[in-house]
Amino acid sequence: MEILQYTFFQNALIGSLLASIVCGFIGTYIVTRRLVFISGGITHASFGGIGLGVYAGVNPILTAMVFAVLCGFGVQWMSRKTDVREDSAIALFWTLGMSIGIIFSFLTPGFMTDLPSFLFGNILTIGRADLWLLGVLAIGVVAVFVMFYRLIVSVAFDRTFALARRLPVKTTEYVMMALIAVTIVSTLRMVGIVLAISLLTIPQMTANLLTFDYKKMIGWSVLIGWIDCLLGLLISYQLNVPSGASIIFVSIFLYLLTRIGKRLFSSSSVQ
Repeated sequence: MEILQYTFFQNALIGSLLASIVCGFIGTYIVTRRLVFISGGITHASFGGIGLGVYAGVNPILTAMVFAVLCGFGVQWMSRKTDVREDSAIALFWTLGMSIGIIFSFLTPGFMTDLPSFLFGNILTIGRADLWLLGVLAIGVVAVFVMFYRLIVSVAFDRTFALARRLPVKTTEYVMMALIAVTIVSTLRMVGIVLAISLLTIPQMTANLLTFDYKKMIGWSVLIGWIDCLLGLLISYQLNVPSGASIIFVSIFLYLLTRIGKRLFSSSSVQ
C-alpha cells in the first residue's frame, strides 16, 4: 500500500502496537479488578489537566498525566479513608476535571486547535514524542508485571485474601492506579477522552471469552487490541472518518463476533 510510505502512518502503526501492549496489561487488571467505572472517571477528569496545560503553555499531555494520577489517588483515598462512597468520589473528580478543563479552555487566548483530537482522538497525529512516551510506558508496565505478577493477580482477584496474607495491598493499589492514569492519558491521542476507556476494556472482554487464564488473557488482549487498531486504521483511511471511532467500532464488532462464534461452537459441541 502507498500509505505505508508516509511517516505519519508508520508512526500510527508503531503507536498502535505499543498502545496495545500497554492496554493489554493494564486493561486486564482493570477488567478483572472491576475498575472500569473508576477508569472512566479518571479518563474524563484528565481533561482538567489538558485545560491547565493549554492555558499555562505547557505540554497538555504532561499536565493531564499529573492531574489524572492525582485524581486517581484522590478516588482511592476517599473511597478507603472516608465515609464517601466510591461512586460518589468518582463523580466528584470526574466533574471536577471536566469543569476545570472547560473553564481554562475558554480562558485560553485564541482557538484551542488540538481540542477535537483530545476529545475524539486521531492516531495519525502521533509524533515521535508520543511514541517515546508509549515505548517507555510499555517497558515500565511489562517490567512491573514481570516482577510483581503474583502480587498483582492476588490483589486483582481477591483483595480481602491478599490483606489477610499481609501483602502490600494498598501500595499495589496506588501503583496500579498511577499506571492506569498514565496509560489512559498516553492513549488520548489515539482514541480521545470520549473513547479512551474502550481501548482498556473491550479487547480484554473479547480475550475473556477465549480464556480464563490471566497470562493468556493478557496475551490475547494485546493481540486483539492491535488487530482492532489495524482494522480501524484501514477503515479510517478508506472511508475518511475519525480513526478513534473506527478503532472502537471494530473492537466492539469483533467482541460481538467472538461472542456469537463461541455460542455457536458451544451449541454444536453439545449436539
